[in-house]
Amino acid sequence: MVSSLPNYTALVTVFAAMVYMATSILVSRARTRFGVPLPATTGHADFERVFRTQMNTLESMPVFLPMLWLTAIYIGDVYAASVGLAWVVGRILYVWGYTVAVEKRGPGFLIQAIAQIVLLLSALTGIVLRLMHGG
Repeated sequence: MVSSLPNYTALVTVFAAMVYMATSILVSRARTRFGVPLPATTGHADFERVFRTQMNTLESMPVFLPMLWLTAIYIGDVYAASVGLAWVVGRILYVWGYTVAVEKRGPGFLIQAIAQIVLLLSALTGIVLRLMHGG
């Protein structure tokens, strides 16, 4: 077990929350810019792309965050934080690309998807190894 607090993982968690908060601000601005009043979630295609970046990020976080923390606990803080930071960077690129054009979301999506899969496999591996060694 990791002997100290996973400070780097905690920092990456804050970065992930900041990305999500930024998408909320972008949606609010897009509502005004494209004339999409609350509670509508459709209307202008440019607004809908911005809105989807927020929802896609929200949908991804319930998988990302537990896998990030399980990896930190079972594998290590620096490793988890490094992979988690790749997820954050991928999400930023995804948001930027998707808000510009649907076709530009691919690279960011790929980066964050790979990071999320690596975290999932790392957490699973760490847990299984711990169980195999009397846990």
